[in-house]
Amino acid sequence: MAALLLPFAIGASLTPAAEETGATEVTRFADPDIVESSGLAVVDGLLVTVNDSGDAGRVFTVDPASGETVGVTSWSPDPTDVEAVAPAYERGAPTGEVWVGDIGDNLAARDSVTLLRVPVGRGDQEVQPARYRMVFEDGARDAESLLVHPQTGQILVVSKGVLGGAFYLAPEELSRTAPNVLRQAGPAVGIATDAAFFPDGRHLVVRTYGAAVVYSYPDLVEVGSFDLPQQQQGEAVAVDAAGDATSLLISSEGADQPVLDVPLPDDLVAQTAPVTTTPSDGAGDAPLVDDPAVGDGTDADPTIDGTVPWWPLVAVGVVGLVIFGALGAALVRGRRRRPPG
Repeated sequence: MAALLLPFAIGASLTPAAEETGATEVTRFADPDIVESSGLAVVDGLLVTVNDSGDAGRVFTVDPASGETVGVTSWSPDPTDVEAVAPAYERGAPTGEVWVGDIGDNLAARDSVTLLRVPVGRGDQEVQPARYRMVFEDGARDAESLLVHPQTGQILVVSKGVLGGAFYLAPEELSRTAPNVLRQAGPAVGIATDAAFFPDGRHLVVRTYGAAVVYSYPDLVEVGSFDLPQQQQGEAVAVDAAGDATSLLISSEGADQPVLDVPLPDDLVAQTAPVTTTPSDGAGDAPLVDDPAVGDGTDADPTIDGTVPWWPLVAVGVVGLVIFGALGAALVRGRRRRPPG
């Protein structure tokens, strides 16, 4: 028990106050039923959150202007341990739904975990959401972080290890009739409590109780980190895809907790800014977001218009001629010095 509680104590003792990080309060959950906000998403300008384990199957939609719950989506049977929520996308556009991660497993004893696709919005509704059984390829893992790529819809889960976690990729196409294998894609920060993609699709953020760590995607290399303000038990993070993506939204477990807007450091603002290109045709169309699989261009093939540059070939040819000429001259000198007979 002491080992389980140690990360909470460390996080609470090291995190700075909100004013030290420049954080501002966006709203405060007014619903007395929201007592353990363990996941956060922004859908159509509304906040979406879920309670931690022990709650019924339900998702809360909150108006940030008032903090009041304006819709509850519920389902049955009750989940095992819901820990995360993330916006759903199709063909690069939000669908008005969220992915709910029933992925908590403190004792690493579950044979499988579950992802559910749930509609959200204003008004109460009861649904039978699509369910997907997920299995970690390397055995049971506790996880509290779920995120979805805003252009491709790729789903990632981040495990919550004390000394370090890992990113896991879900299959591109999920099966509703057979287990879906979550395959490890790289190491992640320890004690990960939530994660979210930036709108550019090239970066993502993983939060702990006291810090946020930004990674590039798809190579999952850490590019920076910064402190988060002190919270009662910070377990949720979101990035508003409709905003300027220069800050994070974070929430905490506990009743009557605020949702805070935390600015990114300047260097990370520059790195995570959306990258767009102008379409070659179709005047008036929206800018095209670069394919996230391309990376940052540092490993790109050095070609122009799909052809090999001419100057390296010329240089190689000149060097070859010089070497060939030198060898020829050496052979001629050798023959002249050879004694007669």
